Amino acid sequence: MSHKSCYTNPGTGGKRPRNDKGNKVTVVLGAQWGDEGKGKVVDLLATESDIICRCQGGNNAGHTVVVDGKEYDFHLLPSGIINSKAVSVIGNGVVIHLPGLLEEAEKNEKKGLKDWEKRLIISDRAHIVFDFHQAVDGLQEVQRQAQDGINIGTTKKGIGPTYSSKASRTGLRICDLLDDFKDFSTRFKNLAQQYQAMFPTLVVDVDGQLNKLKEYAERIRPMVRDGVYFMYDAINGPPKKILVEGANAALLDIDFGTYPFVTSSNCTVGGVCTGLGIPPLNIGDVYGVVKAYTTRVGIGAFPTEQLNEVGELLQTRGHEVGVTTGRKRRCGWLDLVILRYANMINGFTAFALTKLDILDVMDEIKVGVSYKLKGKKIPYFPANMDVLQKVEVEYEKLPGWKSDTSACRKWEDLPGKAQNYIRFVENHVGVPIKWVGVGKGRESMIQTF
Repeated sequence: MSHKSCYTNPGTGGKRPRNDKGNKVTVVLGAQWGDEGKGKVVDLLATESDIICRCQGGNNAGHTVVVDGKEYDFHLLPSGIINSKAVSVIGNGVVIHLPGLLEEAEKNEKKGLKDWEKRLIISDRAHIVFDFHQAVDGLQEVQRQAQDGINIGTTKKGIGPTYSSKASRTGLRICDLLDDFKDFSTRFKNLAQQYQAMFPTLVVDVDGQLNKLKEYAERIRPMVRDGVYFMYDAINGPPKKILVEGANAALLDIDFGTYPFVTSSNCTVGGVCTGLGIPPLNIGDVYGVVKAYTTRVGIGAFPTEQLNEVGELLQTRGHEVGVTTGRKRRCGWLDLVILRYANMINGFTAFALTKLDILDVMDEIKVGVSYKLKGKKIPYFPANMDVLQKVEVEYEKLPGWKSDTSACRKWEDLPGKAQNYIRFVENHVGVPIKWVGVGKGRESMIQTF
């Protein structure tokens, strides 16, 4: 066969048809600084999904899912693990702290989660977070504070140091742990020594940790698979509904977020391809989750932040405390510049707008629609944090609806002014809002189309 004939369709002499075969993957991503309520949207879609995947991040993420009045907290386990008919996948782009994973599973077992280990698949290419990575995370924060008088506000879960080990090619993966344990032990000791050389106060119980890791290896061995082959089969096999849940959010992305106050992974749509081995061709709907106002944990620029009664009201009414850290979240008005920016990168099919009910008591609601720098409107979202600190936000004022929306279950039930608020967001960002959240449970997500 000549080279040429590989690329032509012998029947027509035309180009080979585009390969559009395979199942499409539905993606749920945070469109702000995280904590938008992705767990709830994932939970909604997971009830109809066959496979639910995590593609990046680690147990620095926190998703709360409420089912039948029971509140489950997930950090490493995909939120879809509640669905007993679905398979949950932890992809190669996720960094896994094994004691954290097993502890999380046990906590949720006490709340009623059953047989999770029979429906969890762990990619053999995922990197491992060791206890010393977590210790180093804390030591680095202390160092930053001492040197610059400012820290990043990490969750101290070892995520950054593990991705650093991965990038410097000294990291260890699940496949290494399950292979020759003698070789794994040598590499583990070398990595620990590297960190001890950098941080003289770091104490590592090498033998104690290796003994535990040997135990963990046997516990997870039945769950570990080649993630690339698994996903390929899932996509190219019989029709299946595949869901990917992103952790963190667009403005915490290592490339596109408010650097350096970001996480260490790609929490935008590209992370789905690299974190699971999925071709871009197989990405279907990409849903962005947006809170009806804006929140942020930790430090860094936050143009629409309200350090006043409005911020306090949102914080109190919204119970804005981090699931992973227990830290109070900073609160402010909805920022449409951020949403447009997140949409530029992710190309959202639709938004889920959560926590609309928190705004029920407001007389007037402001929405940030553009940024000005030195009196001039800027069409982009600044990369430099010093520049972002200096932007002036232009707001539009909308009247509040001053009525309780928590019992609304259909679009028609929402007050006219609440509908106007939703339409205003859609029109300004150019993305339709498919769901509106007005409470904690599954039933309080109103589907609009």
